[in-house]
Amino acid sequence: MMQKYGAEEVLDLRIEGMSCTACAVRIEKAVGKMDGVYGVSVHYAGKSANIRIAEGLVSSSSVIERIAQLGFHAFPFGEEQTGLSEIGSLRMRFIISALLTLPLLWTMAHHYSWLQGVPLPVMLQEPLLQFALASIIQFFIGMPFYFGSYYALRERTATMDVLVAIGTTAAFGYSYYAMMAGKPLYFETSAVVITAVLLGKLLEAAASERVMSEGEAFAQLQPKDAVIVRGGIQERVPLARIRTGEHLLTEAGIPLPADGVLLDGETEINESFLTGESMPVVKTAGDQVFAGTTAAVSGLHVRITAAGDDTLLSRIAALTRQAQSTKSTIGRRVDRLSAIFVPVMLGLSLATLLLWLFVLRPGDAGAAGIHALAVLLAACPCALGLAAPISLVLASGKLARRGIVLKEAGALERLAQLNTIVLDKTGTLTEGRPAITAIFPLRGSRNALLRLAAAAESQAQHPFAAAIRTAAERAGIDVPQADAFHSMPGKGIGAVVEGEQVQIGNAAFAAEQGWQISPSTAMFASHRELAGETIIYAARDGICAGAFAFADPVKRSAPEAVRLLQAAGVSVLLATGDHLPAARHAAHAVGIADFHPSMLPEHKAELVRSLQKKGQVVGMAGDGWNDAPALAAAHVGMAMGSGTNAALDAGHLTLLRPRLTGIHEALVISRLTVRNIRQNLGFAFVYNMVVIPFAAFGGLEPWMAGTAMALSSVSVVGNALRLNWQMKRALGKSSDARRVDQQPV
Repeated sequence: MMQKYGAEEVLDLRIEGMSCTACAVRIEKAVGKMDGVYGVSVHYAGKSANIRIAEGLVSSSSVIERIAQLGFHAFPFGEEQTGLSEIGSLRMRFIISALLTLPLLWTMAHHYSWLQGVPLPVMLQEPLLQFALASIIQFFIGMPFYFGSYYALRERTATMDVLVAIGTTAAFGYSYYAMMAGKPLYFETSAVVITAVLLGKLLEAAASERVMSEGEAFAQLQPKDAVIVRGGIQERVPLARIRTGEHLLTEAGIPLPADGVLLDGETEINESFLTGESMPVVKTAGDQVFAGTTAAVSGLHVRITAAGDDTLLSRIAALTRQAQSTKSTIGRRVDRLSAIFVPVMLGLSLATLLLWLFVLRPGDAGAAGIHALAVLLAACPCALGLAAPISLVLASGKLARRGIVLKEAGALERLAQLNTIVLDKTGTLTEGRPAITAIFPLRGSRNALLRLAAAAESQAQHPFAAAIRTAAERAGIDVPQADAFHSMPGKGIGAVVEGEQVQIGNAAFAAEQGWQISPSTAMFASHRELAGETIIYAARDGICAGAFAFADPVKRSAPEAVRLLQAAGVSVLLATGDHLPAARHAAHAVGIADFHPSMLPEHKAELVRSLQKKGQVVGMAGDGWNDAPALAAAHVGMAMGSGTNAALDAGHLTLLRPRLTGIHEALVISRLTVRNIRQNLGFAFVYNMVVIPFAAFGGLEPWMAGTAMALSSVSVVGNALRLNWQMKRALGKSSDARRVDQQPV
């Protein structure tokens, strides 16, 4: 799938054939050197890549071709592949290898005195039969390890394929030498190691597939076709053939295939998979509906406004995959370690060979080779490579299904360290749907002032502008055309209406413009602000013409959400453009002691930076319009959306529904995820630190070492899957708060 962003294109690819995280690093380096490639992030656990390329300078086909030259198979995300899948190929190779290994495993009994009583068929004692079985496993079943090693060494890197190829070839070669010299045979060693590695990779792939399905639930929300009305005739067509502007029909219980506007009737829409809201939302004619949501009524007409990759659902899925493909600080450190892991293990294996050959058992090349081989086969770079990304996939998928879109892995890591959060007021602490409670005109009628204000605000995006337009519409006012519109974020707007310069803004904007506020207007403002309302002033040709009072109720769940954040060790601050009385009223209503009134967007950014200079890890939650500077300055910028595409363009993560409790949910998920990643890394390090020395000093046979290596990565994936259960248990406690989050006080 190709997502376009101006001069850039973001290419989402599936990649098959990676054996460890070193393969992902190799792809990143090689593709990153191509002209026109801005950035590459390859996700080993997810078998995926997120590549930013310059539009017109490099094509997706050339990127895919370059990956193929590295020995991997890449194809666009969502494109169905013919033939055997990677996990299907692994399963077939393992079954054949296991069947051929069983007879060789039987012969292993005669290497141990305590198993001498096990009967061994004469046929299995035949060296040529053992040689034939081991050869098939080594050079046919194990051929992908040789190909992987060739491609890796050609790029001057080393991967797990190199370890397996060198180790099993050495074991097979030694067994062949023993057969020719008439010594005891060890063909089972290389065969068991390859079978064990294949078993480990199969279990790892199956577990990863399960994890990825957790993170790709959005793909299940997209139907394969839609009922379109063309020329009055209903026609069922594939999704690829629907276009914007066409009309589709709703089908009860079946996800909508595109974004659009409901043209008739009324229905409940289930948006739970898209926004995390468990309760259905009532939609009537004129309301927006989104792909992936389900209607309770069939036969309603929807005019399509976005289809295919342009739908909100597709954008969320693309951003989620992007987050899963990016690297956190921990992930980048692990990648650097993985890049030198295999060469270091080759060095330790050589050191073990020399130690046994010249010190521990001088002259015994057989014993030295066996122990060096055990070290080589015990080393496991896969566990390290899986430690961070496998947990990230689960976390980002869980967040997305709760209406929280994570854009980069690093934000999740920073969120876990959060100890201070700055909240905007409108739309974050409050409903974000203010309504006019009073209009105070200095001259003329209220409707006359409202008429001019609605015209001037006709192109503005702020919630107060929407409230003015709604009030004018309800009053049946014929709003004139406005020209020369301009906006000053955090202050106000201006436009020319019927030849007059009309300006609307807050008190700071009024003072900056030099408007003279009359005593009666000031008294009106003071009285309304004491009640917690917000005041916006209007002027005609530079002379104050009156004021508007707005009420924006605090969300019912806001006090509980603030309490949960404070209980989690997070200091909560309020920063708002409102005057002191309105700011104090909102802060006290939710239990915030530290509040900052009359703040412009740049002041909020300065507040964030001042807290950071004190050593605080700061989050900022606000809308994507006026709070953009503060969202960008914070360690974690959280854009409080309203189910629109615009919200996806701001901050490091986006809450599709402006639920304050969503911030606490994201905090809980991030802390559980980072803890899980550290557990995974701890296990991987302890495994390698314990098993490798144990193998070096003769504590493990090569086949035991290979089996342990194969199963270690499975243990890491298993612990990551435990994270899913932990998140469900932790987040289940917040369900009641989420159900009342959209209800005002």
